Amino acid sequence: MRHNIFALPPGIMAAEQFDELAAGKDVRIERIVSRGHTSPEEGWYDQPKHEWVTVLQGRAVLAFASGEEVELAPGDHLTIPAHCRHRVRWTDPQQATVWLAVHYSA
Repeated sequence: MRHNIFALPPGIMAAEQFDELAAGKDVRIERIVSRGHTSPEEGWYDQPKHEWVTVLQGRAVLAFASGEEVELAPGDHLTIPAHCRHRVRWTDPQQATVWLAVHYSA
């Protein structure tokens, strides 16, 4: 069945939307849609796998426990090593931010 990565959920989104697009033994590919959403203030993502992430549409800011912040616009991508504590500090509230994330083992 054919799907479109830019087909967005209708209406106001109460929470970020995570859609698994494909997965295998050591890899998971997901689409994330944000619209003004951020990570909870009290926690950090600390994932057991590496994550390669790109912004396809919209804008976002990732914050790292090291104090570094990275602004992402369409086409920007980066790799977040396993157990590198990070969070989404900001996503554009005026438009949907569409992410493509690939989680994989070392």
